[in-house]
Amino acid sequence: MAPKLPVELRWLSRPIWAAQFFFNFTPKRQFGIRSLNPPKTSRFNVGPDLPILKSTPAAALERKIKADTLPLRTGAIAIKKGMTAIYDPETGKRTPCTVLQLDRVQVVSHKTRERHGYYAVQVGAGWKHPRRMTKSLLGHFSAHGVSPKRYVYEFRVRDERGLLPIGQVIGADWFQEGQYIDARSKTKGKGFAGVMKRHGMGGQDRSHGVSLTHRSLGSAGPSQGGGSRVYPGKRMAGNMGNQQNTVQNLKVLKVDPENGIVVVNGCLSGPKGCVVRIQDALKKPWPEIAYKQLNETPAS
Repeated sequence: MAPKLPVELRWLSRPIWAAQFFFNFTPKRQFGIRSLNPPKTSRFNVGPDLPILKSTPAAALERKIKADTLPLRTGAIAIKKGMTAIYDPETGKRTPCTVLQLDRVQVVSHKTRERHGYYAVQVGAGWKHPRRMTKSLLGHFSAHGVSPKRYVYEFRVRDERGLLPIGQVIGADWFQEGQYIDARSKTKGKGFAGVMKRHGMGGQDRSHGVSLTHRSLGSAGPSQGGGSRVYPGKRMAGNMGNQQNTVQNLKVLKVDPENGIVVVNGCLSGPKGCVVRIQDALKKPWPEIAYKQLNETPAS
């Protein structure tokens, strides 16, 4: 019986076309994740006047639904000074309002779509001693020629027209009387609170055998039919407050450019001295001053 060749030498004895056939049809490894539902071509999404469907961030930013949810211009950083009221002697109406003050609000830097993926304006307010800042953050301010700021926040804008020049000061006259704004601030921190104070639960009975659990939580989860576990997001006792809250559609009642004061209707979240970020309201028509400033201010 003839001895068998090793596996490594068997291909050498076969014709050349067999080796070429094997190497040409060897499956190649493919990288990436294939879409389970790839877009299909139909007569509704193909045409000379229709744009090509894309899934890039730039295409998403250009879509109407994305552009309409971004303001035309940047916002400002304000400090809540307290609440007061405006009395109209003619109608006898008393309107509660909140006083906000802008303290040396200045443009620090920009975020562009080419480099960061979106358009935004970095705004700083207040002043902080250089000794109390990190070297990296201090170098960030010095590179842009801006004094150190105590508060730094970003405000997203629709396109490059909303990018103000670096170093420009934003005063109270950035907003006009009668327009609507959205205010974002942190609520008052109330520490650890029970379920009755935190979530408004009714508590347990004061009789019928209930002992020392009148203000405590009752059953935390279902039995066997519900998995015998506590569901995620169950309302329990814990830290209350100190969370960001947005109050929309606040009307600007008064503007004092000399003192940097903006008076808005109603109340805002947070105690006195908290930081409030105000920007043009999304659910109201854009103010006329926004279109004028976009046309007059060139993009840098």
